[in-house]
This record gives sequence, structure tokens and C-alpha cells, in this order.
Amino acid sequence: MRLLLIEDDDRLAGPITEGLARYGFTVDRARTGADGLAGADEDPHLVLLDLGLPDMDGLDVCRRLRARSSIPIIMITARGEEADRIVGLELGADDYVAKPFGVRELVARIRAVTRRTAGHLVPADAPAPAGTSGAGPQRLGSLEIDRRTREVRLDGGDVALSPREFDLLAYLAQDPGAVHSRQQIMDTVWDPHFFGPTKTLDAHVAALRRKLGDPAWITTARGVGFRLTVPAGQPDDGSPPAAAS
Repeated sequence: MRLLLIEDDDRLAGPITEGLARYGFTVDRARTGADGLAGADEDPHLVLLDLGLPDMDGLDVCRRLRARSSIPIIMITARGEEADRIVGLELGADDYVAKPFGVRELVARIRAVTRRTAGHLVPADAPAPAGTSGAGPQRLGSLEIDRRTREVRLDGGDVALSPREFDLLAYLAQDPGAVHSRQQIMDTVWDPHFFGPTKTLDAHVAALRRKLGDPAWITTARGVGFRLTVPAGQPDDGSPPAAAS
């Protein structure tokens, strides 16, 4: 995901950019409101907007961005700017984070906002996830995932999944073969503010493995997290497995 950070303070912008990069985000930076408005024309997926800019009021930047786009906006504010936060939200900002803040809090807010505004996040010309064709179901070997209807089929037969099991499978399938950390999965599939036992993730992984009929579909990266892989013997292009000779 590509973010636009509108922030003039190098002491804040540097750590934010480096921290978000560790979570897989690409960050473009603008140092002024004018540059930020120009940068928004490049269609970032989300804007991080500091309200204290050198050339113009950050609230004015927020107003102009919202007048021409539905792009998600998270304001960066000082703790004493309660009135500005209220005005910013009324102008159309989606959330705010108050200084000082940690990168994990910011990442959690980004993920929460992107879930709420998911319909605005993917540009029309963005590539589909691996194994998909346009808006149709994603196919990985004999597995078919239809996000539009929330249906899963394996070897042509329906697989009955709970809503959370489907969300977990669809999330892992966004980047087949990539390792997703336990924290990333919990933040995205559950909620950044989920305080239940993390063993609930293990229980859902076990259920998915059982319903998919082969534990090799979801492999464990010990000490890190999980990845979705096509088991050996199956093509990874969505075509049926070759018949044994």
C-alpha cells in the first residue's frame, strides 16, 4: 500500500517513514500543504496529514482533498488540538492520531481506516491478486476463492467456512507464499484492538487446514506466522491437477 505523508518536520517524518516501511508500506512525503495537494494527484491509497504545516492550514488541506477525492485521510495532531480534531473530522477526515504516538498505533489506525473505506482503496488499474482474473474468483491450484460472493470451492466442491475463516483464508491468499506475521493477521482479520487470546488464530488455522483437507495449504513459519501455499502436485495457475499416468 502506498501512503502520502504530508509532514514538514524531518524529526517526525523520518521515523514514521522507516517504521511504516517495516510493515510493508511505501511512503511518499510532501513537506508543504501545496506539495501534498499535488502529491495527492498521484492517487496514493491513504493520506497522513499533519495539521501544522508551514505554508497553509492543515485543515484547509483536508478540506481541499475531500472536495475532490474520497481518499482516506488520517490527521496527525498535537494533544492540545482537540478543537482542530473535531473540525477535521467534520471536514471529512477519517481518523486522527495524537502526538506522541508509536508506529504500531499508527499502523493499527491505518488498517482500521482501510477496512472501513475499502471501496476507495484500490485504483481502477491496480493489478489483481495473484491467481485472479479481473473481478472473478481467485484460483490457486484446485482452490477457488470468490471474494464477491464469499464462497470457497475445492476440487469443484463447496467448502463451508465461517465468516472469520473466510476472512483469514482470503487475507493469506492476497499474497500466496508470503509469510504474514501473527500480529499482522490479528490486526487485519480480527481487529487492532482485539485483546483475546492469540490462540484463537491457531484454532482458526487448524480449522481451515481440516476443511481444506491438506495441512500443506497453510504452512507455519516458526516464530513468525503463516503462509498460504499450493500443495505439491498441484499447478499454481488455477488449472486442475494433472492426472496420474
